[in-house]
Amino acid sequence: MFMDNFADERDQKQLEQDRYTFFVLRRILGGNCKLLLTDHARLILCLSDDVHPVWIWTPDDATEAEMEKAYRLASGHALLDGACRFNLKNGLAAFFIKRAAAEGKKLSVSMNMLAYDCPAPVEPELAADGAIHRCGPADLDELVDFIELFQKETGIDQNDRAGYRKDAEAFIRAGNTFFWENAQGRHTASCKFSPNGNMAAINLVFTRPEFRRKHYAQNLVYQVTKLARGAGYIPMLYTDADYAASNACYEKIGYVLRGRLCTIGEAEQ
Repeated sequence: MFMDNFADERDQKQLEQDRYTFFVLRRILGGNCKLLLTDHARLILCLSDDVHPVWIWTPDDATEAEMEKAYRLASGHALLDGACRFNLKNGLAAFFIKRAAAEGKKLSVSMNMLAYDCPAPVEPELAADGAIHRCGPADLDELVDFIELFQKETGIDQNDRAGYRKDAEAFIRAGNTFFWENAQGRHTASCKFSPNGNMAAINLVFTRPEFRRKHYAQNLVYQVTKLARGAGYIPMLYTDADYAASNACYEKIGYVLRGRLCTIGEAEQ
């Protein structure tokens, strides 16, 4: 079961067929990965660090033998000890859950995700009071608060406050993170875009609970999407498939469904 521990243009070529659903994997392959295994053709397994999920890519026509290979690699590197989550295609997820059950391990789907892109932003039907505000050094502490609230609410990729502060500093340096500032000068919602190649992921979409149902996030995402398009990128985002109302809001401002994947992890007892 020989696998290389480096990625090259062959891997990027394979991922092009899943450019939306595996956008994040394409980005992290260019960085320092804690674990990277690839045959450059049919299987890529990547763990960026202990906080983030393991990404496993296989083609749509992956055979049972190839799925078994992926499972054995994950097991052989102690990734199935209950501490890790996995982002993968639904078919491979079903195989992992069944295969783990045969060994007395319980895995389950924790999130079904949808991948969207936005070929042409559509202005929201309902405008929100206020305007977009680009985050700068003076916004650092508040941005840390937003990141912490976002991570706690979503329950994914959680870190300590020092880690969130490090992230916030990097976001501000990049210049692609924004608040929606309402008519009273309060920062009500957050959003950012992260470029990779010719695409940009829209993320950190969060509205403080006391300001929800006022269309702040929808208007902010629309404005950030326009900025990403204006900078020459194709905006894309991931959503929780179970949040129908939220997904409908994205679709209303021009986002189009392009793919599906899921997150699995140790089942709650």
